[in-house]
Amino acid sequence: MWAVARKARRKLGRVKARATGRPAAARPTPKGGRLVTSPVFVLSSVRSGSTLLRVLLNSHPLIRAPHEMHLRTLEVKQTRAYTEKAMKQLGLDGEELEHLLWDRILHRELSHSGKELIVDKTPGNALIWRRLHEAWPDARFVFLLRHPASMVSSLINGRPDRELAQTVAEVKQYVDAVEEARGQLPGLTVRYEELTEKPTEVTQEICAFLGVEWDRRMLNYGKQEHGPFQAFIGDWSDNIKSGKIQQARELPRPDEVPDSLKEVTRHWGYEC
Repeated sequence: MWAVARKARRKLGRVKARATGRPAAARPTPKGGRLVTSPVFVLSSVRSGSTLLRVLLNSHPLIRAPHEMHLRTLEVKQTRAYTEKAMKQLGLDGEELEHLLWDRILHRELSHSGKELIVDKTPGNALIWRRLHEAWPDARFVFLLRHPASMVSSLINGRPDRELAQTVAEVKQYVDAVEEARGQLPGLTVRYEELTEKPTEVTQEICAFLGVEWDRRMLNYGKQEHGPFQAFIGDWSDNIKSGKIQQARELPRPDEVPDSLKEVTRHWGYEC
């Protein structure tokens, strides 16, 4: 018995010696292991028709597409140096902590909905597509395109006090990011004009991409509950509140396309 006790004390002493020695190297930041393994992100510019796409998808019995989530501006702050040190020993850097938070929020929303797929359509996602791909290697992406000059005019119509040059620069930032993501990520490209003109055909294509059976209720989004239509979390215009798919505006004339947007306009297949 005494021999067993001495052996146990020696083992405990070795454990204590290791504990008081040089700290173990921090583990590398783990990737993956998400609660939501394959979320869907709509990458688009502002005023691209993403709220219409959201409510059509949210009308599907298996798809939850909430209002804009703004994950890009949801941050984790480590207020003490020892907090960062503690997280580092867990292999968690600042970015991964934010990814865990984003994932938990998406999972909470999906769980509350009782559905199977979650779609986040926040336009700001286009500006962080690399982080989204890093955080969710199995994420799926839908690229929503609209004539760039139409997005400019839509922004100005919504807020007539906007300056044209500033509005064009804002749209260009988004469309350039969307185009860059399209060149780097696999995904499905959808045109807003085609969505409004042929909603059945386009939503069937989206459902096939997402691996769910098409449901006719998607075309009657006004009969479903989608939460409030409010500024800063989506479109709040009378068109979207009507509950009906509205025809897209007539495409801008070539002379109405700002010079800085002409290249991407042509690349997206619009005349300019």
